[in-house]
Amino acid sequence: MTAPTIGTRRTVLGTELSVRSIGAGAPTVLLHGGGPGCSSRTDFAALVPELPGRRLILVDLPQYGGSAAPRATGPLFSFHARYVTALLDALGVGRADFVCQSLGGSVALLIAAREPRRVRRIVLTGSRPADLGGPPGADGAAIRAEYYGGAGPTPGKMRDLMGRHEWADPAHLPQTTVFERFRNSVTPDALALGTDSTARGLPEDLGPLLPGVLAPVLLLWGSADPFADAGYAGRLAEALRSAVLRVMPDTAHHPQEERPHDYARLAEEFLTDPRPASQETPRCES
Repeated sequence: MTAPTIGTRRTVLGTELSVRSIGAGAPTVLLHGGGPGCSSRTDFAALVPELPGRRLILVDLPQYGGSAAPRATGPLFSFHARYVTALLDALGVGRADFVCQSLGGSVALLIAAREPRRVRRIVLTGSRPADLGGPPGADGAAIRAEYYGGAGPTPGKMRDLMGRHEWADPAHLPQTTVFERFRNSVTPDALALGTDSTARGLPEDLGPLLPGVLAPVLLLWGSADPFADAGYAGRLAEALRSAVLRVMPDTAHHPQEERPHDYARLAEEFLTDPRPASQETPRCES
């Protein structure tokens, strides 16, 4: 039987946010990445059917997807964290698991550090919440500027962006996802914010806060992630109090889309494991 889906728009902090609730069970918040056109649907559509038995809360962060686009005030992660916590209060969700992509993962870590009672466990993919040394990785601002530059966004440019930076094998990119990302990226709000980094939020380094994250964290990483490689993920695991790192071969920045079944298996094992997480060295899972 198909799990019930409830879609709505909630006004929090004076801003309308798009949120969908799917299924029933342990509340699990899904927070998407920060690439052009990203939303909870584009980043997690393939994963949702693989996580039955949970109340999945898919949130479009401000400035993304179906949510309104207020101008950010202050640091990037803090800006989004304020809206996520206000939304959870509005939904009556006191404590939840988090499954997060890139930007969303940094937001979840900030929430966990500042309000530990809200976060039970975190599955985190492709996030770069702090300067932990090593190679700088792909430059998201430069990629965004290239996408919105010249004659502006096109479906071809979106496919090229996703194929070069987000998927290990661009031949498997779903055309529906490419077009949905493109549509999201060319709304009036998205075009206005395209290369306005100040309006999207100021840089923020969460390094000093990472040791204060009490929630166990699973770093579920793509082996070919160009934004933050496995070496960075290992340093992030060491900076956290309780973290496990799993590196998924043949995936890049969006392993939950490239291998949703394997991703969901590892995520569910971690989220349902009653034992505390422990730090481990990077390994590959097939």
